[in-house]
Amino acid sequence: MKVRESGMPEEHVWEDFFSPGTILKTMGVSSGIKDVAEFGCGYGTFTIPTAKMVSGKVYALDIETEMIESTQRKAMNNRLRNVETILRDFMEAHRILRPNGKLGIVHWNYDPATPRGPPMEIRPQPEQCIHWAEAVGFVFQQQKDLQPYHYGVLMIKTTDIPDWVI
Repeated sequence: MKVRESGMPEEHVWEDFFSPGTILKTMGVSSGIKDVAEFGCGYGTFTIPTAKMVSGKVYALDIETEMIESTQRKAMNNRLRNVETILRDFMEAHRILRPNGKLGIVHWNYDPATPRGPPMEIRPQPEQCIHWAEAVGFVFQQQKDLQPYHYGVLMIKTTDIPDWVI
């Protein structure tokens, strides 16, 4: 189920906003990590570098068929066999992570001066992302500054999902 439109730009425009390798290292992605679930894989901007960095599998989820197809194509072109794309929404993040599994959230800064990103009325501030994740059982670890346009939040799963969320 697609909840709202995020205003995803064309791929050539999108890629100018990120340095995926730098962001992934800042967020703690390394060969010491086994499996990764990426929610909202988009064009595979982070999927492909992640698949090259981790020791296990990358499960790349998105709600847009064309994003899944783009990510599949890039994985094949890079001869990556550890990428599995899944057409699905991200609402099951807590359920699929193992106990002590980590959740990394990367989002656009809450700043109208950013050149792209979702409209300000739907763009969450870091505190909102932390609150939402804590409400379903994640525990805050740290916040990262991913300048110039993004922030990162690291959370950890330490409890089961509360019954009231289901």
